[in-house]
Amino acid sequence: MHGTVDGFSYGLVTPLVAYLMACLGGALGLRCTTRALLVAHSWRPGWLALGAAAIGSGIWTMHFVAMMGFSVTGAPIHYDKPMTYASLGVAVVMVGVGIFIVGYKGATGTALFTGGTITGLGIASMHYLGMAGMRFDGKFEYNTLTVGISVAIAMAAATAALWAAGQVRGFLWSVGASLVMGLAVTGMHYTGMAALSVDLHTTGTPSAGDSPAALLAPMLIGPLAFLCLAGVVVMFDPLMVMGKPDWTPAEHKPGVPAHPHTVGRTRLRTRRKVALHESRTPQNR
Repeated sequence: MHGTVDGFSYGLVTPLVAYLMACLGGALGLRCTTRALLVAHSWRPGWLALGAAAIGSGIWTMHFVAMMGFSVTGAPIHYDKPMTYASLGVAVVMVGVGIFIVGYKGATGTALFTGGTITGLGIASMHYLGMAGMRFDGKFEYNTLTVGISVAIAMAAATAALWAAGQVRGFLWSVGASLVMGLAVTGMHYTGMAALSVDLHTTGTPSAGDSPAALLAPMLIGPLAFLCLAGVVVMFDPLMVMGKPDWTPAEHKPGVPAHPHTVGRTRLRTRRKVALHESRTPQNR
């Protein structure tokens, strides 16, 4: 027996809040990734790890906030807690792999394609693993074509986001990129939900697991607390907010432009050397 699915039980509230969570995680993650491209080698892993955790937490929170508005008529839904939190781990790890690739190889060519693909697959894996953790008296069925479209959207969004992070531009640039990324990730979520249909059982066996209300507190408190902490780190770093120069020069990587202040100082030193050389030539003596 097919069940009736409602993904907007609270109207536009859950989609809008979910979108904001995706944008928040994306903005913090992109700024941390950009910051990692401007620091010395020893500091880069920390910034990249913080960026991966921010993006992973943001998309995970987005998914389950959106799922608060999901219901199946006549079938109460519960969640398997280990599977639910495993989806968070998958998101952070796979997003981290993609970010580290771009962070060390530069946001161009093969590195960007590989990092974007892995990150996009991590976003899609988080979504469908989270869906697999849902328990109710029935089973989910998916349209293969629509699932494929949702995965393609996730990969394209991740690639575009990593490219934006590699441009090493100002704060407003990252905010704009995060708004686009949040829209794409949220669109991927609802595209995946559009691929869903429900086949209800007739046995009436109660499903095992925690109710959505039981998971609401840790779901919001944990990741949101981390996102707030990451936000504080970003706010108190002058290079992240104001674009001030980093006095520790980073080594050159393919696809990452040199810092404008460093370029200016290099040109000034070059001009001084040329002027000094000309002053010492026999024609000027």
